[in-house]
Amino acid sequence: MRLLSILVLALLMFSCKTDKKQSKNNSAENTIVKDSLIYPEEVHFKSLRQVTFGGDNAEAYWSFDDKQLVFQSNYKNWNVSCDQMFLMNANENFKDKIPPMISTGKGRTTCAYFLPDNKHIIYASTHLVDDNCPDVPLRKNGKYIWPVYDSFDIFIADLEGNIVKQLTNEVGYDAEPTVSPKGDKIVFTSTRSGDLELYTMNIDGSDVKQITDELGYDGGAFFSPDGSKIIFRSSRPKTPEAIKAYKDLLAEGLVEPTEMELYICNADGSELRQLTDLGNANWSPFFHPSGKKILFSSNFEAERGFPFNLYLIDIDGKNLERVTHGETFDAFPVFSNDGKKLAFSSNRNNGGGRDTNLFIAEWQD
Repeated sequence: MRLLSILVLALLMFSCKTDKKQSKNNSAENTIVKDSLIYPEEVHFKSLRQVTFGGDNAEAYWSFDDKQLVFQSNYKNWNVSCDQMFLMNANENFKDKIPPMISTGKGRTTCAYFLPDNKHIIYASTHLVDDNCPDVPLRKNGKYIWPVYDSFDIFIADLEGNIVKQLTNEVGYDAEPTVSPKGDKIVFTSTRSGDLELYTMNIDGSDVKQITDELGYDGGAFFSPDGSKIIFRSSRPKTPEAIKAYKDLLAEGLVEPTEMELYICNADGSELRQLTDLGNANWSPFFHPSGKKILFSSNFEAERGFPFNLYLIDIDGKNLERVTHGETFDAFPVFSNDGKKLAFSSNRNNGGGRDTNLFIAEWQD
């Protein structure tokens, strides 16, 4: 799933840097000045500014008018125990203030996304089953794992945090919803078939259709700018040993996300094909504004599984290009609807610690 826990866990596994507070040498001026955050090779960033300054912050998604973003955070200084949803204006940063929380503050939440009216969001939450944060298993038999909570359901809320509708009520995991730029459809991941498959539904929750049906974890899906295609990442076990391992973990509500490739299909699931064959973990894909390229995060160049950087690839699988050049973690890239800005999460400029913060870049092709 597109769970924020990967940010912390990946660092625990692969980073050799110590956990320490941000150095005083990183003054407030340096942390928000445009070009001080851009590595020399990052030619697609015209400017870059830091939005958050502590905790783990990710999956920042733009309103349809690009005036606001909704994102998830577990920052303890914001009085949360696990991921909750927060609202921000596009020009804000939160070095000295706390953004408004627009989830319930109960359970664990993930994957909020604006609806076309810019007045409501959808997101997944476990709060119907338990007000408390669910346990987060870190490893299983020595392997890195993600939990797939069957207590997740998808809800619509207003920007004051009031839930106005529950969209899913099936037994099992329903999460990772995103909205078509056309404003008519939602794509999400569910275990209602017994496997982790992709489904679409109308904005009001009607007309639910399953669009993938091959064994493996299909998730993190996004529509193309014209709503005609869907990009997602999947772990597709092939060998008898891999299939058994996958099924055994899923029976416990767990998945192992260390081997994932990108897949692309039409919005109805037709013409499905594998886009990448790079090895390691290729995930958090998002369409370039042209609809002809995909921006995604990968560690395929990393011998020990770290770092993660952003890459561009054409939708025919050609012309792979590295976009970010960090030594830690860059992921969750999301273009604004006008194509001029890119929000993403990164461990850059955190003083050598484990905080994962939001950044917004001015994009240039």
